[in-house]
Amino acid sequence: MEAGEGKERVPKQRQVLIFFVLLGIAQASSQPRHYSVAEETESGSFVANLLKDLGLEIGELAVRGARVVSKGKKMHLQFDKQTGDLFLNEKLDREELCGPTEPCVLPFQVLLENPLQFFQAELRIRDINDHSPVFLDKEILLKIPESITPGTTFLIERAQDLDVGTNSLQNYTISPNFHFHLNLQDSLDGIILPQLVLNRALDREEQPEIRLTLTAVDGGTPPRSSTALVRIEVMDINDNVPEFAKLLYEVQIPEDSPIGSQVAIVSARDLDIGTNGEISYAFFQASEDIRKTFRLSAKSGKLLLRQTLDFESIQTYTVNIQATDGGGLSGTCVVFVQVMDLNDNPPELTMSTLINQIPENLQDTLIAVFSVSDPDSGDNGRTVCSIQDDLPFFLKPSVENFYTLVISTALDRETRSEYNITITVTDLGTPRLKIQHNITVLVSDVNDNAPAFTQTSYTLFVRENNSPALHIGSVSATDRDSGTNAQVTYSLLPPQDPHLPLASLVSINADNGHLFALRSLDYEALQAFEFRVGATDRGSPELSSEALVRVLVLDANDNSPFVLYPLQNGSAPCTELVPRAAEPGYLVTKVVAVDGDSGQNAWLSYQLLKATEPGLFGVWAHNGEVRTARLLLFLLSVLLFVAVRLCRRSRAASVGRCSVPEGPFPGHLVDVSGTETLSQSYQYEVCLTGGSGTNEFKFLKPIIPNFVAQGAERVNEANPSFRKSFEFS
Repeated sequence: MEAGEGKERVPKQRQVLIFFVLLGIAQASSQPRHYSVAEETESGSFVANLLKDLGLEIGELAVRGARVVSKGKKMHLQFDKQTGDLFLNEKLDREELCGPTEPCVLPFQVLLENPLQFFQAELRIRDINDHSPVFLDKEILLKIPESITPGTTFLIERAQDLDVGTNSLQNYTISPNFHFHLNLQDSLDGIILPQLVLNRALDREEQPEIRLTLTAVDGGTPPRSSTALVRIEVMDINDNVPEFAKLLYEVQIPEDSPIGSQVAIVSARDLDIGTNGEISYAFFQASEDIRKTFRLSAKSGKLLLRQTLDFESIQTYTVNIQATDGGGLSGTCVVFVQVMDLNDNPPELTMSTLINQIPENLQDTLIAVFSVSDPDSGDNGRTVCSIQDDLPFFLKPSVENFYTLVISTALDRETRSEYNITITVTDLGTPRLKIQHNITVLVSDVNDNAPAFTQTSYTLFVRENNSPALHIGSVSATDRDSGTNAQVTYSLLPPQDPHLPLASLVSINADNGHLFALRSLDYEALQAFEFRVGATDRGSPELSSEALVRVLVLDANDNSPFVLYPLQNGSAPCTELVPRAAEPGYLVTKVVAVDGDSGQNAWLSYQLLKATEPGLFGVWAHNGEVRTARLLLFLLSVLLFVAVRLCRRSRAASVGRCSVPEGPFPGHLVDVSGTETLSQSYQYEVCLTGGSGTNEFKFLKPIIPNFVAQGAERVNEANPSFRKSFEFS
């Protein structure tokens, strides 16, 4: 029982101790006390007395259990509990502790155990001028072509000084000479870079080599300095400088990478050939740490790991690499190496609320609520949450790593009805780990689109004399909505022309938009008409649109030609007089006719159907002109006489009659018997044909006697060439 009770007390004691530790931390001063000491101060040297800063008396230190604690295993300070004095426990080397970092600060805490209380403090280590500038290469070789023009600048290796501030490297000097002077340039990180500037053109034949002494001086008191030999070899012409593919290479390498791992590979190109185009790689202005950590292949440009990396000591390296060709020209690039901390836990996402169906046209609507977490610490435990950029949603951070997913702009179902959203949670560790959570949001329809016709106007062609209920065409409208919101009903709208009997002309199928002619159309009565149709959806409220329909009636050849001249009244025959001296081609008369149709159906052509003497007259096909084909002979008088006799006979079926006046003709008419009058009459019949190619004709039908064979042969032989210029039946 006692052992069991003892085990129960241990957790309770730990809880009490943790409570007091947290209470002491809460009471710790937020502003640390600052103390300073010069580096290389002897061990045991007095630093400061803490009684006043702690606000305690001498006797209280031992009672309250005061002691000094700091990060790490090494104790750089010792504390006298009796007097409150703080002493150095060892010599402090600022360069070893902080390197180039300035100010160099060592944080420590003063712990009072009874009651528990913390005091934050910092010890600043002041730099002294205990290091001279050092050239890592005692001899600096420059190969300079003789063709280089004066004013050209050459970068040379700088010196390294571990001190900081005014004790660091401050100036360079060069030995007097005729060809070069020294130019100092400040880099972005405050480092002074020496540059040689060519004053006078080089002549390899006059002086193939130049030796100069470069001196580096710091700003300490007294100043420290060191020298290096700059040996310049004058080369023959080489006019292309090596150029790196990139001026900045950025690489990341895990801190647990093994020795020999390839960190990066740099590549430079030189357009020259031969030795002037051969490139070698080397470190440029590299610190001792970089030379210890990395190894560079002079031929391949591979940057390899020489020793293990430690992220907690150095997080980044900036490596300057110089590419030099065989002619001495060089170019530089920078390799920025980032040491990556280990990260072995991916983030986690917990969904609290999810709405996966949203009506369109809503804005600022909540879609989801979720939280993210990562069991790692530091950057490896910090997370970033994102979604795709091309979505109408945005993430809104909330408290305690909670996020809300909200609609940023109104959704349009007709544009996109479904969204696949990928929530990506990435930690800030190296390498970065991430998880992706996919959600699908469906957009429900709202009746916000009216039906749209495929055309703003439709033109339909219907041939006249159509059968009733003929399908003459269709209109079509679509609605971008869905469901009942997209169901379209068609209707005829009241015509703008109140005299148009639209209801008796056409009808429309309400479901599919088919248009039908309700009766037979007559082109001669109605050539065209137009009306408007409407399309209405079944949404709430209903939306509608309209389109114009224009119906053009096409002509059919349903009207025969009508003869206007000569008049055909069925009783009075037509009479035409021909002068006796009429030449071939003389205009006898002109038949005038019209057709009620249009277009080609109204085009008329004329032809001579029958004549008492076929060779005597001809009719022009396009204008109906009847002309003589040759000179009149005796045969014409004979035929004219016969025609007069026959013309007196009546025929009920005749459409028109032709007659010749009785009695003597005027003297100017043809007289083939020598009496200066026509001894016979001549008659002809003209056929009218429509232009549509039908077999409908309109005839002038006089009485036609029989021909005398011998007379007919003479007529045909009289003027065959002129007869060919007319149409004959």
